Amino acid sequence: MDGGHRLLVAPVGCLLAATPGLLIGRVQPILPLLAIGPLMAATFLGARRTVLVCCWTVLLALAAGLGAGTQLSAGFAACWGGLLVGCACSVYAAWQRGRLRERLAETREVARITQEAILRPVSRTLSGTHVSTRYHCASRESSVGGDLYDLAVTPYGLRVLVGDARGHGLDALRTAADTITMFRELAYTATDLATLARALDARLSPGLGAEDFVTAVLAEFGPGEVRLVNCGHPAPLRSGQRLELLEPRVPSLPLGLHPEPRQYRVRLQPGDRLLLYTDGLTEARAPDGTPFALLTESATALSEPMPDAALHALYERLLAHTGGPPTDDLALVLCQPTGVTAPVRV
Repeated sequence: MDGGHRLLVAPVGCLLAATPGLLIGRVQPILPLLAIGPLMAATFLGARRTVLVCCWTVLLALAAGLGAGTQLSAGFAACWGGLLVGCACSVYAAWQRGRLRERLAETREVARITQEAILRPVSRTLSGTHVSTRYHCASRESSVGGDLYDLAVTPYGLRVLVGDARGHGLDALRTAADTITMFRELAYTATDLATLARALDARLSPGLGAEDFVTAVLAEFGPGEVRLVNCGHPAPLRSGQRLELLEPRVPSLPLGLHPEPRQYRVRLQPGDRLLLYTDGLTEARAPDGTPFALLTESATALSEPMPDAALHALYERLLAHTGGPPTDDLALVLCQPTGVTAPVRV
């Protein structure tokens, strides 16, 4: 119902409430019912329209008293005065509701800008690698959840972080923000990804609970290869001449649980793409419980010529499979080296 229709609801309610009193000449018992109109207006309308409804209501009550000849009685004066007080309270309530809505809108805008600063949408070429990102938060109250990603152009090459903080809500968001902040501080000085992962764990652990942790995968792009460290996170997916999951040879615990990560290297041929993701992709389910076919769906989606289009196609396939927005947070980062690189000895 739009604002114009809502404006008519309260006065019509007032008129219907007063009609029996006008017909039978019993105005005084009916006057309290006229307060329904201003109350409805304060609930649905703004302060200005509530004033109009209140004026209509007061005039209607006065007209009813004049018609019944009871406008000078003490009982009618008391009821009419009470109606005036109720109208004044309704206008004040509508004004306060408008102020609260404005403040809420401002707060949400500040939160949106802050959240975008935490997770910056990316679609650009950095240090010879095109990076595209896609993020979905399962919470309606926020645009950022426990899943996270970030990237940094360092002296050692482009470094990418994708992770997932355990849990949901504000605690997971706080942990995700701390992880990103520490990555931005440490990514430029750590000599290799294993050292970077251990430094992140050392910085995160004191602030985490006994059961809290962050799964994470770190990627560093060099000439003809990518160097990886996986701390309990879903394995990256390489798409090119063949499609395969890049599982680490030695599994490692998540950050916060004092892992002993090992760096491993994977050769990248011209045209290869590397998809980093969170478990919102692998654990997605159809309404009948069927899991999302990661390899099959990714093979089709990642065949799109443009990285952004490929990431969009993968997300659309996920929505088609689940029948609606994912119920879990989801972070997708697609990396594609843009130059022809010479193969290296792995």
